Amino acid sequence: MLALGAALISAPAHADPCEDIAKQLAGQIDGLKVNFTAANITYLTHPAARELSLGCRGKDYSTELYAKTDRKIKPEFLNLVGSATALIFTLPKDDVMTGTTRCLKRMGLLRGDKITMRYKRLNLECTRTRTEASITVRRSANE
Repeated sequence: MLALGAALISAPAHADPCEDIAKQLAGQIDGLKVNFTAANITYLTHPAARELSLGCRGKDYSTELYAKTDRKIKPEFLNLVGSATALIFTLPKDDVMTGTTRCLKRMGLLRGDKITMRYKRLNLECTRTRTEASITVRRSANE
């Protein structure tokens, strides 16, 4: 019994991979802070975004980034989303910037207020209302 107890005590604790990714993001993106984690979602804050969260292991996805800002999208927001997506999904930042910017810029009179597209094995969903615009970037569970 004593040996079993000692083995359990000395076993390393396994950190949540979502929290590890959030800490890595906070360390590499200026102004990004980790708030708290609840139900596999880590909430983050940044001056360029109204809302920012990182979700891990949902029913249909393995990792998800959600970001919301004002309806008039600023370059700081595009840079934040591109940098975070590149770090989370380990893709080149230039490629990710192209995909996220394309999704956010397509919203308008001709295409509507909800755009769904696929780019570099990522599912991008951009929506906007009268006052805000948001983007959800996710990779499906089977990829």
